[in-house]
Amino acid sequence: MLLAEIAAGSLATSHEALDAHPHQRAAAYLRQMLVANGVLPPRDEALAATDRFLATVLAAVKANPDRRLVRTYATWRVLPRLRRSAEHATGPRTYTSHAHTQINAAAQFLDWLATRDRTLSGATQPDVDDWLTGGSGRYAVRDFLGWAAHHGHCRVLTVPVLVRNRGGATDSDERWASAAQLLHDNNLDLTDRVAGSLLLLYGQQLSRITAMTTDQISCRDGQTFIRFGHAEVTVPEPLGELMLTLARDGRRYRGVGSPAQSRWLFPGMMPGRPLTASRLGERLRDLGIHSQPARRAALMSLGAQLPAAVLADLLNISPTTAVRWVRDAGGDWSRYAAQLSRARDHQL
Repeated sequence: MLLAEIAAGSLATSHEALDAHPHQRAAAYLRQMLVANGVLPPRDEALAATDRFLATVLAAVKANPDRRLVRTYATWRVLPRLRRSAEHATGPRTYTSHAHTQINAAAQFLDWLATRDRTLSGATQPDVDDWLTGGSGRYAVRDFLGWAAHHGHCRVLTVPVLVRNRGGATDSDERWASAAQLLHDNNLDLTDRVAGSLLLLYGQQLSRITAMTTDQISCRDGQTFIRFGHAEVTVPEPLGELMLTLARDGRRYRGVGSPAQSRWLFPGMMPGRPLTASRLGERLRDLGIHSQPARRAALMSLGAQLPAAVLADLLNISPTTAVRWVRDAGGDWSRYAAQLSRARDHQL
């Protein structure tokens, strides 16, 4: 056991020692237990994993000059941006898939050029156009080529912005049937009932749902409130009672040596950590609820009923996003600026 190794002095109590341990699953569990109890300082595990990911990618790059170029791009462009994002994040995790995609795209494009006996400095626009015919995933090289051109590693090469279809939305009848099941079926797990309702009724992202804390739920004068951002939203029954029950009596992880309480509304299996968005998505899919179509349906419905200014404030989404959903729902988004101004004047 790792604890026995620490007690015997053969394993140092440090992040670095746990990173190097051959049994990574056990080391990850022990790390979270030590962090939760204040033995180790907390760190962003996703950032640490990205450093390891970069080392793996660099080892696979064939040419030394290309390897140095990818390392420079990742070190001075991708990773600093990722760390800045992590510093300002309010949730418990840093999402690194976009950074991984950009680093991979740079390495793969340089390897592809090498198969054509070309270097980045000699790459032409026809080369880029040929590369892009390989699929939409290859458009991720856009950031790397922009950075490389800015720093004189290549000529200016154009990668158009890929316009993505946001996809379909859950049928309205299906959405309300799923919501009714969550609200009234007492055989379902309380975690799934509350989390699924937040998705279906309020259009919240899974990553935001899992990062919610118990202090975002409150009760006054017999009425339940939830806070997604700064504003409180009144929660109707029976969802209000379900939320209060979850916040008061919901499962609190109690592993060996773990803290007795957790501030997370949806605690996970790791000590001191919330449920992951991917695991929540799996749980909801088992109930026939697919997160992206369900969220689109919820935001389309809310966008048809609320002005963009109100939608942005209540759900803690950006004004641009709120305008888009109101516009897509057929609302008059052109009045957004006036609505926002009146709302601010009222607050003052």
